Amino acid sequence: MNFEQARQNMVKQQVRPWEVLDPRILDTLSTLPRENFVPVEFRTLAYADMAIPIGNGQFMMKPVVEGRLLQALAVQGDETVLEIGTGSGYLTACLAKLSRSVLSIDYYADFIKSAEERLSALKLDNVQLETADIYHGFEPAATFDVMVFTGSLRESPERYLRWLEPGGRAFAIIGRDPVMEARVYTRVSDADFSSEGLFDTVVSPLHGATPPQAFRF
Repeated sequence: MNFEQARQNMVKQQVRPWEVLDPRILDTLSTLPRENFVPVEFRTLAYADMAIPIGNGQFMMKPVVEGRLLQALAVQGDETVLEIGTGSGYLTACLAKLSRSVLSIDYYADFIKSAEERLSALKLDNVQLETADIYHGFEPAATFDVMVFTGSLRESPERYLRWLEPGGRAFAIIGRDPVMEARVYTRVSDADFSSEGLFDTVVSPLHGATPPQAFRF
């Protein structure tokens, strides 16, 4: 399979038609080898318009969602990023290309180990990886310009927005399958936040954010 051609087709046929037009983001998606972050058995689907299973009940987002996410956050080269949910490490790599530094955490140690190997192979040395759980004990030592939740949440992440610098932005997908909305939250001041709805989508829940099973008769 010609992965280079598939990568360019992904950008032209999937990402750009979803109104992702920022040249920095298009260049990042056009050059990063997404196939290196996909489980071997799914490599031929690396550039397909689908969520790809990566283990532990988790999935890589569709390329169009990744593109819209990156454009909505408008990450600048001098900004710091906190990514909650490392997963395959692909979005981590995108964020590393666009920012000054990335701290990425994940509940699953095997995700952290494999992501570390993949990022090191690409010589992305502005990333710090950590096995951690935001619901049980994780507290960052600093605030960030940008924050990304890569799994869906049941409700808005208000308690975590204090981890943002004033002017900082957070991306999260809120709701329950089949109704979820991607939103960007902005820290307007020390005490005030705004939010904007972006688009409807469905992604797997962040570990620990899974809603309880509905009672069935």
